[in-house]
Amino acid sequence: MLGEDFLAQALHREHRHVPGALDVAGLMTWDDLNHILSGHRLEPPRMRLSRDGETLLVGGYTTPVATCRHTVWHRLHPAELHARLKEGASLALDSVDELHPPIARLCEAIERELRTRVQANLYASWTGTEGFGVHWDDHDTVIVQLDGAKRWRVYGTTRPFPLYRDIEDPGEAPTAPVADLVLRPGDVLYMPRGVWHAVSADQGTRSLHVTCGLQTHTATALMARVSEQLLTHETGGATCRCSPHRTSRPTSWTGCASGSPNCWTTPS
Repeated sequence: MLGEDFLAQALHREHRHVPGALDVAGLMTWDDLNHILSGHRLEPPRMRLSRDGETLLVGGYTTPVATCRHTVWHRLHPAELHARLKEGASLALDSVDELHPPIARLCEAIERELRTRVQANLYASWTGTEGFGVHWDDHDTVIVQLDGAKRWRVYGTTRPFPLYRDIEDPGEAPTAPVADLVLRPGDVLYMPRGVWHAVSADQGTRSLHVTCGLQTHTATALMARVSEQLLTHETGGATCRCSPHRTSRPTSWTGCASGSPNCWTTPS
């Protein structure tokens, strides 16, 4: 789908556009999207509208519904939804792979190829207004154009491999794009994390595409996992179960080498 040299030359390094890489017949249609929207209770933020980089208030396209359990959920209001879309809003639907088997199979194929977990989000636009502005994502993505056409302006990076919670600000986006692409049905685009980009359906036709997000594996995530494992570890012949929330200790408690006042030990 992305070329035989993708892993060696492009993965985590640079964007790659492959025209006509995939047969998208039967993958996802507008009728499929209508069926999903009408047949599922999809509340924000899973289903949301955005325009000019801002998320629209849910009250502008839904109706509150009270349940017998005294909770409120937001049901889509078709007329208001259509009005917001005509005004330039883009529709985003997260985890569409959980709702539509053909997209699930696409994700599974990417997972087998790249050995990482994948989540697919669907995006639909009807006007040339940018839904999300110039931005970067904190994970790599594989974009598949399903119908219509969409323009992608790629600006490059200002901070390599940024994180959602980072120690440095990536700064402002570059002003001049390094690539100006138009995706059409079957085209595939790979975008590494941290690459600034802007997307618009400004080709005179509506656009439907799916973005497959790749789970990011970082040293930070590894250290978090190691920290979790260290909550139960061997210390001086005893099993340490340090917990800041523990309020009681067994009668055999003798103290911990870590010096934690909330730790108790038992013989190994």
